Amino acid sequence: MISERLVIFERLALWALHKFDPERAHGLSLQSLRLGLASLPGLITSPRLACEVAGMGLANPVGLAAGYDKNAVAVAALCRAGFGFVEVGAATPRPQPGNPAPRLFRLSEDRAVINRFGFNNEGAKAIGARLAARPAGPVPVGINLGANKDSADKSADFARVLAICGPHVDFATVNVSSPNTEKLRDLQGRAALSALLTNVMEVRAGLSNPIPVFLKIAPDLGTEEIEEIAEVALATGLSGIIATNTTLSRIGLISANSGQIGGLSGAPLFEKSTRVLAQLSKATGGRLPLIGVGGVGSPEQAYQKILAGACAVQLYSAMVYQGLSLIPRVALGLDGLLQQGGFARVADAVGTGRASWL
Repeated sequence: MISERLVIFERLALWALHKFDPERAHGLSLQSLRLGLASLPGLITSPRLACEVAGMGLANPVGLAAGYDKNAVAVAALCRAGFGFVEVGAATPRPQPGNPAPRLFRLSEDRAVINRFGFNNEGAKAIGARLAARPAGPVPVGINLGANKDSADKSADFARVLAICGPHVDFATVNVSSPNTEKLRDLQGRAALSALLTNVMEVRAGLSNPIPVFLKIAPDLGTEEIEEIAEVALATGLSGIIATNTTLSRIGLISANSGQIGGLSGAPLFEKSTRVLAQLSKATGGRLPLIGVGGVGSPEQAYQKILAGACAVQLYSAMVYQGLSLIPRVALGLDGLLQQGGFARVADAVGTGRASWL
């Protein structure tokens, strides 16, 4: 566990970072990781936490969601931060600056974040080169696949990024659920999604190591839409689904920045995303592994995601307020909750509490 002295240091560091513009603070936190300034716990595991998701062996089921390390500049450090798996990106075929700043906003009173980055990244070639150079290790690393804003064929962009980055990662995620690229969420419809995923899976089949491919969906979906997505995912041979991305909802927010345009993440997303996860678990009937993301900021919330149907979870926004010590705290706390629940393994708990979220 992290010592009391390090916790105090982290609180001071967070206080200092929050004096900066959010996007600048984001960049400084990545730089501190690259320079080795953060104390990292290394691999966290136990017989209860060790699990398998889509054929990937994980030391623990707590992963980093895409969006934090967009350009894969701090992968080695993040793999020592206690995560069971790490997702970088989103990457687009060509570099793009994203939307004009300011585009990242803290909602401190709500323990939330709104972003409208718009897939700002250095492009698949630069990101792929960094991923190719990363040291090998036990923590699976994945790439979030995006589309260029000005692309004439956004659907084809996902396959292009997979072709470039796929040989250098352990899994990939098709991101058609970001609200910050115009018409991107339209690709979640049955016909468009089926064509897109078929194209991506063809590229996957041509890789020397056909990695697992996941689909990340939005939380702002109705029951019929969720069922359609489940059917398409199963029909196209997808490896799993990540539920969910950020939301457009602003219900119940009290922070001054609550009216900003963009995707909302953090604590207010927890219940909404967990209900979608449970509906998806019901629709897939255990035939696809699910990863729960959205509002995870404690061991209890990670545990609830697993009970609702997730084989693993991801977090990101909660680190803005709780720092890197959150990672070992969630993983080790989850181990204790599984023990209290009488579960010998994570897999034994998956979906056992789904009914309470339906």
